Amino acid sequence: MSVAFGKNASVSSENEQTGGGAEGAPPEQLAFIRESVRKAKTPRAKPRTWRGAALAKERPVARVLVDKGVLHLDRYFDYAVPEELDADAQPGVRVRVRFGAGRHRVREGRREGGGLIDGFLVERLAESDYSGPLAALAQVVSPERVLSEELLGLARAVADRYAGSLADVLQLAVPPRNARAEQRPSPAPLPPPAVPEAGSWGRYERGAAFIESLASGGAPRAVWNALPGPEWSEELARAVAATLASGRGALVVLPDGRAAARVDAALTSLLGEGRHAVLTADAGPERRYAQWLAVRRGSVRAVIGTRAVMFAPVQDLGLVALWDDGDDSHSEQHAPQPHAREVLLLRAAQDKCGFLLGGWSCTVEAAQLVESGWARPLVAARERVRAAAPLVRTVGDGELARDEAARAARLPTLAWQVVRDGLRHGPVLVQVPRRGYVPRMACADCRAPARCRHCSGPLEAQESQAALRCAWCGREEGGRHCPECGSFRLRAQVVGARRTAEELGRAFPAVPVRTSGREHVLDTVPGAPALVVSTPGAEPVAEGGYAAALLLDGWAMLGRPDLRAGEDALRRWIAACALVRPQSAGGTVVVVAEPTLRPVQALVRWDPVGHAVRELTERAELGFPPVSRMAAVSGPAESVADFLRTVDLPRDAEVLGPVPLPVTVAGRPRRPGAPPPGEHWERALLRVPPGGGAALAAALKAAQAARMARGSGEVVRVRIDPPDIG
Repeated sequence: MSVAFGKNASVSSENEQTGGGAEGAPPEQLAFIRESVRKAKTPRAKPRTWRGAALAKERPVARVLVDKGVLHLDRYFDYAVPEELDADAQPGVRVRVRFGAGRHRVREGRREGGGLIDGFLVERLAESDYSGPLAALAQVVSPERVLSEELLGLARAVADRYAGSLADVLQLAVPPRNARAEQRPSPAPLPPPAVPEAGSWGRYERGAAFIESLASGGAPRAVWNALPGPEWSEELARAVAATLASGRGALVVLPDGRAAARVDAALTSLLGEGRHAVLTADAGPERRYAQWLAVRRGSVRAVIGTRAVMFAPVQDLGLVALWDDGDDSHSEQHAPQPHAREVLLLRAAQDKCGFLLGGWSCTVEAAQLVESGWARPLVAARERVRAAAPLVRTVGDGELARDEAARAARLPTLAWQVVRDGLRHGPVLVQVPRRGYVPRMACADCRAPARCRHCSGPLEAQESQAALRCAWCGREEGGRHCPECGSFRLRAQVVGARRTAEELGRAFPAVPVRTSGREHVLDTVPGAPALVVSTPGAEPVAEGGYAAALLLDGWAMLGRPDLRAGEDALRRWIAACALVRPQSAGGTVVVVAEPTLRPVQALVRWDPVGHAVRELTERAELGFPPVSRMAAVSGPAESVADFLRTVDLPRDAEVLGPVPLPVTVAGRPRRPGAPPPGEHWERALLRVPPGGGAALAAALKAAQAARMARGSGEVVRVRIDPPDIG
């Protein structure tokens, strides 16, 4: 039921939200209820405003979604349309309305109390469900219709999928307004380009047929396991061009700005300027909004960019594509925390368009799409894979124990030889899992971790010969001795990228050493001999490919207490190895990890698809995602317990926990879903079998909305499909 806010509407609205009834109500509330029942039996009055302003002659009621992302207000509200705003107050425009009259308290940093609030006009009606006086629209912010029916339907589907509010999803989907960008006219749309050739898509068994289907107006759905090398950006560009040739639109979601720049260059080279828009965080607000408007107005039919582009309002959508869906950046950190892959799956179903999920590796979710028959595999023959991939060699714990060079210099003899030989022909990539200098120290005698005496945080070394410093509180430690054995000697427990670069510089003094990581990410490096030390995900592209690569400290990625540790380690290794020259050109990779482990074996065979299929089979047997659906409920212990008591879970739901979460220390980077610093939280996992995800999300959303309406207890966070299941 839609509720409007006039003189009496705040009381009526609050009664609906709290579920108040006649039983047990005070006398004045009973009188109010009887009066409401009497009025409900009388014919509805025509819409009117409490100020008596002249109304629009046709469809004088505006249904508005207010920008309050709280679940118990996740519905539409009716307002009267003044005659002076009739022309501009069209569905899809931004408006400002008076809301709440001070009755509703909104948490999470939003403004409390009554007053003007932003919203979107959803539709115009001839009459309202509410019989009282309607408050009038205060202002039409802009006549630009930024919210289409398709985008509204997608946002509602995402909100229901992730147990969130529609307003929160629209904050992610519609960028902030920029007046100058709105006043600037968008360019005229260009005619469809010519159908492109299949090009390097011919390397895949069904690649040419996939491009032909897109060009002819089809909607193929595929999971693409890309061959190593730089051709992936050109192949994505050809898929977009084929879709444009059919007269339809396309969007591509990429993990970061560097990947977006490569696809941008490939599209520009293939189609020329003006046929696509690029939406990334690097662009300023005005330029980003201008590009978004060009897509919304239909001037541009193709759009590429990072995570937020998953909601881009492309007209007549023919293809949605996602590169490297296992990258953490595809998971939105703002409520309701949707993943780009799931949003594009919803778009493909809603718009009946093509779908392409690509990457050098393969996630378990991608394997599930193929196993279920929803998508078809796009893979190359094994002979072609072996011809394109580098040679991968391993160094395990047994070899390290027998290797004098590894004990003295942390670089196994095999790795040293591969680096020496590779530097004769070009640059060598060295992947190190940890950034910094020495991020973890331990006692040299008993191997007990070195901890800060003040906060028990890990001690780290910033530079050679520098004093130790706590990674949490930042205090320096001098004259420290081990509390376990009394020793004053320390050793490096984990070595970071900067320390590795320093050691390699001493081992190969005549070779330049470059680093790429969080502080400074290199995009490309020349093809001349050099050592390039990088953290995972920051590897630059070398001209002509790397001659060799070292993947150090594999245990650091494989040893994480996470369901996705093996899958993620393999994805990061393959991403680095894909930048190395083929084996036929001398490309060699050495991975320092136990060779018997499944991810290491998958890397040696270059078989990420087989690894994902085996992981999927095991998760199905154990009831783990993505076969089952899960939700995490976290918060203070009392609040989590109260939530679990009140939520009406599906009959086949299983509650795991709750269990305590690690306490977040002030100054330490806070992981998504972690408690505020110093607070003790618990987390419960709720699991349902396949097909029960929608019912679970609806139950959690209803329970959360009821808690917010009552204003009871402390905050409880609900997240569907949490990525960090340990």
